[in-house]
Amino acid sequence: QVQLVELGGGSFQVGGSLRPSCAPSGFSFSHFSMAWFRQAPRKECEGVAVINKENWTNYARSVKGRFTIIKDNAKNTLGLQMNSLKPEDTAMYYCATTSLDRHLSLRANEYATWGQGTQVTVSA
Repeated sequence: QVQLVELGGGSFQVGGSLRPSCAPSGFSFSHFSMAWFRQAPRKECEGVAVINKENWTNYARSVKGRFTIIKDNAKNTLGLQMNSLKPEDTAMYYCATTSLDRHLSLRANEYATWGQGTQVTVSA
């Protein structure tokens, strides 16, 4: 059974950093595109970052230059290095995967498998 489990959320201060991770089980994610999404209360789900099989990446404008998506093939984990945190980064963060290997879209409806999410809260 294919599953994704996110870890590493919590409460952080403005300007701080964190690195949540995503651990897939039941498949090796190195062959597929993997992405991070987030959803804040009363807002639509937003694509944050995606990395494909060839390690090409795509980022949302709101996080470009602050967030880095990291794929560790040896450990079969996906990370999201989040720096210079802002209050607007507060959201539930989800990792997701698609069966496509070169996919770089940040549209949520193009990803079939999702984790349960990890909450990130940023405050002053």
